[in-house]
Amino acid sequence: MTREGHGFDTVLKDAQQAGYAEADPTFDVAGIDSAHKLAILVSLAYGTPVNFKDIYTEGIMHITPTDINYAKEFGFTIKLLGIAKLVDGEIEARVHPTMLPSASPIAQVEDVYNAIQLVGDAVGDVVLYGRGAGSMPTGSAVVSDVIAIGRNVLKGAVGRVPAASFQQDQRRPVRMKPMEEISSLYYLRFMVVDRPGVLAQIAGELGRCGISISSMLQQGRRAGQTVPVVIKTHMARERDIQKALREINRNTFVSEPATLIRVEGRDE
Repeated sequence: MTREGHGFDTVLKDAQQAGYAEADPTFDVAGIDSAHKLAILVSLAYGTPVNFKDIYTEGIMHITPTDINYAKEFGFTIKLLGIAKLVDGEIEARVHPTMLPSASPIAQVEDVYNAIQLVGDAVGDVVLYGRGAGSMPTGSAVVSDVIAIGRNVLKGAVGRVPAASFQQDQRRPVRMKPMEEISSLYYLRFMVVDRPGVLAQIAGELGRCGISISSMLQQGRRAGQTVPVVIKTHMARERDIQKALREINRNTFVSEPATLIRVEGRDE
C-alpha cells in the first residue's frame, strides 16, 4: 500500500497467496495477533500479570492510500504497532495503526520482517529485527527454544531464568491505564463540504475540547463538493479527541466519520 498505492483488499489478497496472511486473516489485520504478543511482552518487561482484554486493539482495515499519502506529506509512515510504556507507575498497552517518522528504524521495516524497539533507562534505544513470517523462520525459533530447554534440563539449570522474567515474589500488579486516559499526537482527516466557515467550526470544536492544532492541509478547492481536511494535533488526551470527533461528526457538512490515526514522535 505504501510503495505502490494499492488498496487494502488487493494487498491482503496478495499476502494470503504468498502465505504471509492466514486464510482467515482476522488475527493478522485486526491487530489481535499483535495484541497477544504485546500481552506477553508487557508481562516480561514489567513483571505484572496482563489481561489481554485490557489491551486496546485496533486493526488496519480502515487505512487507505489517501491517508498513506498524507502521512508522507508530514514525513511519516503508517505501521501497525504494539506499544507498551511505563508512565508514572502505570502501564500503557495498545495496538493500533500508528504514524511515525519515516526515518525511524521501525518505519523502515517492510515485507515479512518484524522489529521490536526497546527503550532502556541506561542503554537507550535497542532494535531487534528479523523475519517474522514463513515456515523456516518460524521453525527455527521453535527449535531454538526446544534446544535451550534441553540444555537447561541436562545441566540442572531449570528455573535459572524464570519463565515470566521476574522471580515470582517480585511480580506485582500494576495498573493498566485505560485508553481514554492516554495522551498522544493525532492525525485527523475530515471529509467535508467545501464552503465558508467549515474550517472555523472544526478548529473551534477542537479548541473547546482543549486540542491544539500543529498543522493543517487542504489540497484543492471544489466549492460545494466534498474535500479532505487533514489536521495534525499537538499532544492531546484520547478522551478529549474522541469527544471532539463526536461533536464534529454530527455536523451536516461532514460526509463521513472522521479518520483518526495516532502519531508517535516528538511534539513540535
